[in-house]
Amino acid sequence: MSHSKSNSPDKPRLSSFARKLLVEWRRLDLAEDATVIVAVSGGADSTALLLALQELLAASKLHVNLVVAHLDHGLRPASRKDARSVAELAEKLGFPFVSKRVNLAKSYPAENLEQAARKARYEFLLHTAQKQKSGYVLTAHTLDDQAETILMRLLRGSAAEGLSGMRTSRPLAAGTNVLLVRPLLAWARRTATENYCRLRGVEFLTDEMNDDETFSRVRVRKQLLLLMRSFNNRIVETLSRTGDLLNEDAAALAAEATQLLAQARSYSLQNNETELPSLSVSVLLQKPAAIRRRALREWISQARGNLNRLEMVHLVAVENLLSDGRGGRFVELPGGMTVTRRRGNLELCGKKGLKKPWTAPRIRRG
Repeated sequence: MSHSKSNSPDKPRLSSFARKLLVEWRRLDLAEDATVIVAVSGGADSTALLLALQELLAASKLHVNLVVAHLDHGLRPASRKDARSVAELAEKLGFPFVSKRVNLAKSYPAENLEQAARKARYEFLLHTAQKQKSGYVLTAHTLDDQAETILMRLLRGSAAEGLSGMRTSRPLAAGTNVLLVRPLLAWARRTATENYCRLRGVEFLTDEMNDDETFSRVRVRKQLLLLMRSFNNRIVETLSRTGDLLNEDAAALAAEATQLLAQARSYSLQNNETELPSLSVSVLLQKPAAIRRRALREWISQARGNLNRLEMVHLVAVENLLSDGRGGRFVELPGGMTVTRRRGNLELCGKKGLKKPWTAPRIRRG
């Protein structure tokens, strides 16, 4: 009589959620035997990510050292309690815990609330990674977050780079080798993270700010996506797939834009004020608008260190300087910088000494 082999009762099967995470981990080719920082707010998404990593470690499917990192933004009365809850979960699972509390209004007075929170979070995570000698920071963004981000950028008038959404992996900050990795982004829905937490018997925190419709992202989630779902029940997956396709197109155009930027620089002198080379108008005009705008976007990003509040309307206004043959015209950018056309070049500089401003389109924010 023959006998079929059965699974050992000492090795419980992995949950579906943990298996999918393992597949994504291998697809992203993330290192083994490394120290990994996991950003955990205490919500369903980040709690599920932490629990799934713990499941994979317990099953010897992964071999990494996890450090749980939590930033208390200090925006809600319950935030200190939330930090303690995350600390208790980390201790229960046997992982080191690092936390910090910030005063956003004091530390980032020039930023709006959303920008200040994001800046504080990534600065904290980068500092933690560097202190722990880690090359990876994991966050728990999901397919739902991706869909919301794409729609937010669409409403602001973003180009293909913006509409391609968040990337699954990118440098956490310019000039650093620390990677920001989003291992749930390509496959996990918010309902899946909630269900997995319930399966593991772990309570997750809820943030009342996620229901506050004074925030535009919450309105997108609760109003716009709900309406779109009535036309397409899989709108979240559709938006994510569209973002992937746009990302492929944007990558090809970005490669051409990088070449154009190098060529335009080689024909121009360096601007002593910004220490960034000015750009030759004649060289820029040799390429189509789609490539020119990407080159201009990258040029501005290198000068400012970021693209905060820079929108398509600003890039179009800068591009209009190329076709206007008059010198001394300029476009004001968010944050105080200006782009000036002078002697056949575009230069980035401050406002001082400029007398004939270019009439850039005004941006109204509702």
